[in-house]
Amino acid sequence: MGLPRDHVTGVPGLSRRAQLHALGNGVVPQQGAYALRLLLERAGFTAPPPWG
Repeated sequence: MGLPRDHVTGVPGLSRRAQLHALGNGVVPQQGAYALRLLLERAGFTAPPPWG
């Protein structure tokens, strides 16, 4: 998913249900980056953003 290993599962005492709840509707970082690039292109920005 692009997140560090044990991002949620490594939290001590967090049940499987609580882990899934914590993730919620979180956006995978790559999805967010793609969406931002797409929106910037549609807004007329043609150069790639400085972060990638």
